[in-house]
Amino acid sequence: MTENLQHAREQLLLISQQLCALGLNRGTSGNASVRVSSAQGQLGLIITPSGMAVDKMTLDDLVWMDFSGNAQGHRAQSSEWRFHVDIMRQRPEVNAVIHTHSVFATTLSTLRRDIPAFHYMVAMAGGDNIRCAPYALFGSQQLSDNALLALAQRKACLLANHGMIAIGESAEKALGVTVEVETLCEQYLRALQVGEPYILTQQEMAEVHERFKGYGAWATSP
Repeated sequence: MTENLQHAREQLLLISQQLCALGLNRGTSGNASVRVSSAQGQLGLIITPSGMAVDKMTLDDLVWMDFSGNAQGHRAQSSEWRFHVDIMRQRPEVNAVIHTHSVFATTLSTLRRDIPAFHYMVAMAGGDNIRCAPYALFGSQQLSDNALLALAQRKACLLANHGMIAIGESAEKALGVTVEVETLCEQYLRALQVGEPYILTQQEMAEVHERFKGYGAWATSP
Protein backbone atom coordinates (compact mmCIF):
# COMPACT_ATOMS: atom_id res chain seq x y z
CA MET A 1 0.00 0.00 0.00
CA THR A 2 1.44 3.39 -0.95
CA GLU A 3 1.67 6.20 1.59
CA ASN A 4 -0.86 8.15 -0.48
CA LEU A 5 -3.33 5.26 -0.40
CA GLN A 6 -2.79 4.69 3.31
CA HIS A 7 -3.36 8.37 4.06
CA ALA A 8 -6.55 8.37 1.98
CA ARG A 9 -7.91 5.39 3.90
CA GLU A 10 -7.14 7.01 7.24
CA GLN A 11 -8.72 10.27 6.11
CA LEU A 12 -11.87 8.60 4.84
CA LEU A 13 -12.36 6.56 8.01
CA LEU A 14 -11.86 9.67 10.16
CA ILE A 15 -14.38 11.69 8.12
CA SER A 16 -16.89 8.84 8.30
CA GLN A 17 -16.48 8.71 12.08
CA GLN A 18 -16.92 12.47 12.32
CA LEU A 19 -20.13 12.32 10.28
CA CYS A 20 -21.58 9.88 12.81
CA ALA A 21 -20.26 11.81 15.81
CA LEU A 22 -21.99 14.93 14.49
CA GLY A 23 -25.24 13.02 13.95
CA LEU A 24 -25.14 13.61 10.19
CA ASN A 25 -25.21 9.87 9.52
CA ARG A 26 -26.54 7.10 11.72
CA GLY A 27 -26.13 3.35 11.61
CA THR A 28 -25.30 2.25 8.08
CA SER A 29 -26.79 5.28 6.31
CA GLY A 30 -24.74 7.54 4.06
CA ASN A 31 -21.33 7.09 2.46
CA ALA A 32 -18.20 9.01 1.56
CA SER A 33 -15.20 8.85 -0.77
CA VAL A 34 -11.84 10.50 -1.40
CA ARG A 35 -9.79 10.70 -4.59
CA VAL A 36 -6.54 8.73 -4.63
CA SER A 37 -4.01 6.87 -6.79
CA SER A 38 -3.53 3.12 -6.41
CA ALA A 39 -0.19 1.46 -5.71
CA GLN A 40 0.24 1.15 -9.48
CA GLY A 41 -0.46 4.85 -9.99
CA GLN A 42 -3.95 4.28 -11.40
CA LEU A 43 -6.37 7.10 -10.64
CA GLY A 44 -9.48 6.31 -8.65
CA LEU A 45 -11.08 6.73 -5.25
CA ILE A 46 -11.48 5.08 -1.87
CA ILE A 47 -15.14 4.63 -0.85
CA THR A 48 -16.93 3.30 2.20
CA PRO A 49 -18.35 -0.23 1.99
CA SER A 50 -21.99 -1.15 1.54
CA GLY A 51 -24.26 -1.61 4.55
CA MET A 52 -21.61 -1.43 7.27
CA ALA A 53 -21.88 0.60 10.46
CA VAL A 54 -19.00 3.05 10.86
CA ASP A 55 -18.22 1.89 14.40
CA LYS A 56 -17.42 -1.55 12.96
CA MET A 57 -15.44 -0.21 10.01
CA THR A 58 -11.66 -0.58 9.71
CA LEU A 59 -9.15 0.70 7.14
CA ASP A 60 -9.22 -2.68 5.40
CA ASP A 61 -12.98 -2.44 4.88
CA LEU A 62 -12.66 0.62 2.63
CA VAL A 63 -12.89 -0.14 -1.08
CA TRP A 64 -10.70 1.16 -3.93
CA MET A 65 -12.42 1.92 -7.26
CA ASP A 66 -11.27 3.21 -10.61
CA PHE A 67 -13.26 5.67 -12.71
CA SER A 68 -14.68 2.85 -14.85
CA GLY A 69 -16.49 1.41 -11.84
CA ASN A 70 -14.11 -1.49 -11.15
CA ALA A 71 -13.63 -2.19 -7.44
CA GLN A 72 -10.94 -3.87 -5.35
CA GLY A 73 -11.48 -4.91 -1.76
CA HIS A 74 -12.84 -7.70 0.40
CA ARG A 75 -16.14 -5.86 0.87
CA ALA A 76 -18.67 -4.56 -1.65
CA GLN A 77 -18.49 -0.85 -2.39
CA SER A 78 -21.30 1.50 -1.36
CA SER A 79 -24.48 1.05 -3.38
CA GLU A 80 -24.20 4.76 -4.25
CA TRP A 81 -20.78 4.37 -5.88
CA ARG A 82 -22.07 5.63 -9.24
CA PHE A 83 -22.45 9.27 -8.25
CA HIS A 84 -19.14 9.20 -6.37
CA VAL A 85 -17.34 7.96 -9.49
CA ASP A 86 -19.25 10.24 -11.86
CA ILE A 87 -18.69 13.37 -9.77
CA MET A 88 -14.95 12.81 -9.45
CA ARG A 89 -14.64 11.87 -13.12
CA GLN A 90 -16.43 15.03 -14.27
CA ARG A 91 -15.23 17.44 -11.58
CA PRO A 92 -11.41 17.25 -11.38
CA GLU A 93 -11.31 19.87 -8.63
CA VAL A 94 -13.36 17.61 -6.33
CA ASN A 95 -11.30 15.33 -4.09
CA ALA A 96 -14.01 14.25 -1.64
CA VAL A 97 -17.71 13.39 -1.84
CA ILE A 98 -19.99 13.03 1.18
CA HIS A 99 -23.55 11.68 1.13
CA THR A 100 -25.75 11.87 4.22
CA HIS A 101 -29.24 11.05 5.34
CA SER A 102 -29.04 13.82 7.94
CA VAL A 103 -32.35 14.71 9.56
CA PHE A 104 -33.01 18.22 8.27
CA ALA A 105 -31.60 17.80 4.77
CA THR A 106 -33.57 14.59 4.33
CA THR A 107 -36.74 16.14 5.71
CA LEU A 108 -36.45 19.11 3.36
CA SER A 109 -35.70 16.77 0.44
CA THR A 110 -39.12 15.17 0.90
CA LEU A 111 -40.67 18.56 0.02
CA ARG A 112 -38.61 18.51 -3.22
CA ARG A 113 -37.78 22.19 -2.82
CA ASP A 114 -34.58 24.01 -3.70
CA ILE A 115 -33.10 26.03 -0.84
CA PRO A 116 -33.37 29.68 -1.94
CA ALA A 117 -31.23 32.59 -0.79
CA PHE A 118 -33.12 32.99 2.48
CA HIS A 119 -29.73 33.34 4.21
CA TYR A 120 -26.48 34.63 2.77
CA MET A 121 -24.64 31.42 3.75
CA VAL A 122 -26.43 29.66 0.88
CA ALA A 123 -23.64 31.23 -1.20
CA MET A 124 -21.06 28.92 0.38
CA ALA A 125 -22.44 26.13 -1.85
CA GLY A 126 -21.45 28.11 -4.93
CA GLY A 127 -24.63 29.82 -6.11
CA ASP A 128 -27.82 31.65 -5.18
CA ASN A 129 -29.61 28.44 -4.23
CA ILE A 130 -29.01 24.81 -3.32
CA ARG A 131 -30.87 22.63 -5.79
CA CYS A 132 -32.92 19.54 -5.05
CA ALA A 133 -32.29 16.82 -7.63
CA PRO A 134 -35.38 14.94 -8.91
CA TYR A 135 -36.12 11.62 -7.28
CA ALA A 136 -34.55 8.43 -8.62
CA LEU A 137 -33.96 4.99 -7.12
CA PHE A 138 -30.95 4.84 -4.79
CA GLY A 139 -27.85 3.42 -6.39
CA SER A 140 -29.17 3.98 -9.91
CA GLN A 141 -27.46 5.69 -12.84
CA GLN A 142 -30.47 8.02 -13.08
CA LEU A 143 -29.82 9.21 -9.52
CA SER A 144 -26.22 9.94 -10.43
CA ASP A 145 -27.26 11.80 -13.59
CA ASN A 146 -29.77 13.88 -11.60
CA ALA A 147 -27.19 14.67 -8.94
CA LEU A 148 -24.62 15.82 -11.50
CA LEU A 149 -27.11 18.30 -12.96
CA ALA A 150 -28.09 19.60 -9.52
CA LEU A 151 -24.40 19.99 -8.60
CA ALA A 152 -23.51 22.04 -11.70
CA GLN A 153 -21.52 25.03 -10.40
CA ARG A 154 -22.41 23.96 -6.85
CA LYS A 155 -20.76 22.27 -3.87
CA ALA A 156 -23.93 20.64 -2.57
CA CYS A 157 -27.39 19.47 -3.52
CA LEU A 158 -30.36 17.70 -2.02
CA LEU A 159 -31.63 14.40 -3.41
CA ALA A 160 -35.42 14.25 -3.44
CA ASN A 161 -36.83 11.95 -0.74
CA HIS A 162 -33.32 10.82 0.08
CA GLY A 163 -30.72 13.18 1.59
CA MET A 164 -27.84 15.39 0.49
CA ILE A 165 -24.52 15.32 -1.35
CA ALA A 166 -21.64 17.67 -0.47
CA ILE A 167 -18.33 17.92 -2.31
CA GLY A 168 -15.02 19.65 -1.71
CA GLU A 169 -11.40 20.06 -2.65
CA SER A 170 -10.58 18.04 0.47
CA ALA A 171 -12.41 15.79 2.89
CA GLU A 172 -12.30 18.54 5.51
CA LYS A 173 -13.88 21.06 3.13
CA ALA A 174 -16.57 18.59 2.06
CA LEU A 175 -17.37 17.99 5.73
CA GLY A 176 -17.61 21.74 6.31
CA VAL A 177 -20.09 22.05 3.44
CA THR A 178 -22.10 19.14 4.82
CA VAL A 179 -22.38 20.74 8.26
CA GLU A 180 -23.36 24.12 6.82
CA VAL A 181 -26.00 22.68 4.46
CA GLU A 182 -27.57 20.73 7.32
CA THR A 183 -27.69 23.93 9.38
CA LEU A 184 -29.31 25.83 6.51
CA CYS A 185 -31.87 23.07 6.04
CA GLU A 186 -32.82 23.29 9.70
CA GLN A 187 -33.11 27.08 9.56
CA TYR A 188 -35.16 27.03 6.37
CA LEU A 189 -37.54 24.38 7.70
CA ARG A 190 -38.06 26.38 10.90
CA ALA A 191 -38.73 29.54 8.90
CA LEU A 192 -41.27 27.69 6.76
CA GLN A 193 -43.18 26.75 9.91
CA VAL A 194 -43.95 30.45 10.36
CA GLY A 195 -44.32 31.47 6.72
CA GLU A 196 -42.30 32.15 3.58
CA PRO A 197 -38.98 33.81 4.46
CA TYR A 198 -37.77 36.89 2.63
CA ILE A 199 -35.30 35.98 -0.13
CA LEU A 200 -32.13 37.97 -0.76
CA THR A 201 -31.93 39.64 -4.17
CA GLN A 202 -29.47 38.73 -6.91
CA GLN A 203 -27.55 41.93 -6.16
CA GLU A 204 -27.38 41.13 -2.46
CA MET A 205 -26.12 37.62 -3.20
CA ALA A 206 -23.61 38.98 -5.73
CA GLU A 207 -22.15 41.07 -2.92
CA VAL A 208 -21.91 37.95 -0.75
CA HIS A 209 -20.14 36.00 -3.48
CA GLU A 210 -17.66 38.85 -3.89
CA ARG A 211 -17.00 38.93 -0.15
CA PHE A 212 -16.56 35.15 -0.06
CA LYS A 213 -13.60 35.41 -2.44
CA GLY A 214 -11.47 36.08 0.61
CA TYR A 215 -13.61 34.71 3.42
CA GLY A 216 -11.98 31.89 5.38
CA ALA A 217 -13.24 28.39 4.68
CA TRP A 218 -15.50 29.56 1.87
CA ALA A 219 -12.86 31.55 0.05
CA THR A 220 -12.96 31.23 -3.74
CA SER A 221 -10.56 32.38 -6.39
CA PRO A 222 -11.52 35.64 -8.18
